[in-house]
Amino acid sequence: MTPTPDSRVDSAVDATIVAVSRDSPPASGIVFRARCFGCAAVLLLGALLAPRGAIAAAAPAATQVDGGAAASAVPDDAALRPFKAEFVLDWKGIDAASATLELTRQAGNHYTYVSRNTARGLFRAVLPGELMQTSQLLVEAGQVKPLSYRGDDGTADTRRDVSLDFDWERLRVTGTAEQKPVDLAAQAGVQDIMSVQIALIVDLLAGRKPAMYTLVDTNRIKEYLYSGEGSARLDTTLGPLETQIWSSRRPGSDRVTRVWYAPSLGYVPVKAERRRGEKLEWSMQLVKLQR
Repeated sequence: MTPTPDSRVDSAVDATIVAVSRDSPPASGIVFRARCFGCAAVLLLGALLAPRGAIAAAAPAATQVDGGAAASAVPDDAALRPFKAEFVLDWKGIDAASATLELTRQAGNHYTYVSRNTARGLFRAVLPGELMQTSQLLVEAGQVKPLSYRGDDGTADTRRDVSLDFDWERLRVTGTAEQKPVDLAAQAGVQDIMSVQIALIVDLLAGRKPAMYTLVDTNRIKEYLYSGEGSARLDTTLGPLETQIWSSRRPGSDRVTRVWYAPSLGYVPVKAERRRGEKLEWSMQLVKLQR
C-alpha cells in the first residue's frame, strides 16, 4: 500500500530519489534514508506515504464517504487481507531500488506490517544496507491503532533510527527519532509512518473517502489533503486491473503524489508517481503479489 521540501534532503547529489519531501506524504509505500558525505539520500516506494521520521495522524473527522457524509457503518477487519507486495522504483529512467511490503496477521486483530528496501546499482554506494520499518498495530471497530514503530536504516549507526511506542491509556507517543526524544499527545486516530498506510486501505475498504490526514513530524503537526481522481484500467504484471486513483499534497504545494489502488486486490497499490507541476520526479510499479 501518506504528505515544501526539506533542505536536508535537497542536497548536491539530488538525492531525493522519491517522495518524503515534506509536501508529499506516503499513501502506501516505503521510506528510507541514509547519510552520504553530509547529505541525506532518501528513497520512498509508495505514495500518500508519510514524511521522513514522522508520525502520521489520520483525523477521524477527515474521513468521508460518497456525498461528503460521515461514515456511519464501521466494519471490522474481515476485509483486510494479509499480503506481500514487491515493487521496483524508477528515478529519472534509472532502476533505483526494490522494496517489499508485507502485512501479516498475528493473534486476533493484531497485525505486523513490515517494509524492506534495497537500493540498486549506483545507489548501493549510498544505501548499502537493507532499510527496514516495522509497525505493530491493531484493527478495532474499523480503525487502525498502532502499538509500536521501529525504523532501522540498515547500518550500525543509530543516528537515523526511530523507535516509537503508543500508550493508549495515557494517550502518549514516546520514544526517540534520530536521537531526539519524542513525547507527544496521541490524539484519536494517530498513526505511525507505516500504520497510516494500512489505515488508508481500511478506509477505502469501508467505502470512506480520506479527505485529510494530519502528520506529527517531531513536534509539529501538518495537514495533507487527499482527493479521488477517478479510475483507470492498467496493464500490470498481474494482468489488466481496474484501479482507483488517489492524490495527496500539502496545502498550497505543487508537488502531488498519485497512487493507483486495485479494489480487486483489497486496495493494494499497483502504481504510484510523484510530480512537481508537470515534471515527473519518480514512479513505482508493483511486480509481484502474494496473498
